[in-house]
Amino acid sequence: MLTVIIDARTEHQRLPALLTQLTAGAVDGIVRQVLIVAAPDQPGIDDLCEESGATAHTTLEAAAGAARAEWVVVLPADLRLRDGWIGALNGHMERSGRRALVTGFADGGLFGRKPFGVLVERGRLADGEGADLKGLRRELGLNPRRAG
Repeated sequence: MLTVIIDARTEHQRLPALLTQLTAGAVDGIVRQVLIVAAPDQPGIDDLCEESGATAHTTLEAAAGAARAEWVVVLPADLRLRDGWIGALNGHMERSGRRALVTGFADGGLFGRKPFGVLVERGRLADGEGADLKGLRRELGLNPRRAG
């Protein structure tokens, strides 16, 4: 099972769509807990947490400290998961049990930036090694292939 940490400090208006996608993971038993990283005064976060059963935190480190599952997926709020994401994550953890880059897509169109998340051991996050997704990806040595 997984804890999902969503960094909603930017693009927080897209958070409801990602929370909706994660519901299928909770129903299938892969998502155990959802934690949202948001600014203390960010509008609507408390309501979203109450509706979805998520918990809000002000830093990635605080959310990592509250994570209960051994594996944690850290996602940006604007990431949209691809069809089959539940099977892909389950399969990866069963086969290799290694940290990984989680790719998705954004609603920004064909030439928009490619959002990503990371799958990582809870202990690695608890060390406070990554204050944001880019820093965490660098620390873990997870670099996506680049085209062009």
